[in-house]
Amino acid sequence: MADKPESARSGVAINAVDGRHAEVVLTGDIDALLLRDLEARLVDPRLQTAEHWRLDLRGATRIDLACAYALLRAVTGHSGTAAVLGPRRAVLRTLRHAGLDRAARIEE
Repeated sequence: MADKPESARSGVAINAVDGRHAEVVLTGDIDALLLRDLEARLVDPRLQTAEHWRLDLRGATRIDLACAYALLRAVTGHSGTAAVLGPRRAVLRTLRHAGLDRAARIEE
């Protein structure tokens, strides 16, 4: 089986942190295989000190419920604000099912 092209690979990255703002980018299929990595990155000290999180999900094609709940736990445990940017319809449905829409602003 051929490897996925770089743009189609699934992953979690912290791309920008300036003390007040942090950006977490999720790409591809966010499922149980990425759960540990997702949870580990969401407790990154750089995120914990940022006042505002931007969760960029424009590149996420799917997210499973366990990962959506991990996002919810992190957002509700964070003392600042959070916004979810550009989730696709299927991703948005799962985020709403987990209740993330009540804890973070969703920018479609």
